[in-house]
Amino acid sequence: MEYIFEYEFEVRDYECDVQGIVNNANYQHYMEHARHRYIQTIGLDFMELTNAGVILVVAKAELQYKQPLKSNDKFVCRLNVKKEGIRYVFYEDIYRLSDNKLCTQGKFDIVSVINGRLKTSEIVDKALFGE
Repeated sequence: MEYIFEYEFEVRDYECDVQGIVNNANYQHYMEHARHRYIQTIGLDFMELTNAGVILVVAKAELQYKQPLKSNDKFVCRLNVKKEGIRYVFYEDIYRLSDNKLCTQGKFDIVSVINGRLKTSEIVDKALFGE
């Protein structure tokens, strides 16, 4: 997959479970943080969107775990986004930096709720795709 953005992280001890590997829920946190950083780099601001009546929400999340991350592992979350109907579909992959192994794949369907209704956001479309 071709990626348009990446963000580096390091596993913190408290993110690991009793088995010494990252708890499954933390991968979704990593991916959300990377997505939010990407959104900021393209000039979108969640507060400004909210004030304009545009709320971006996760409608569906899918994760596939391939290799575990452990405490102090450095890793990168790489992403791409496509538009499918009214959904913004983010594809996000986490790679451990020490060996470039794919650890987790994620797919997130994001929708915009505008004044209480599911609707395409011209502001978001323009920022994401130049449309």
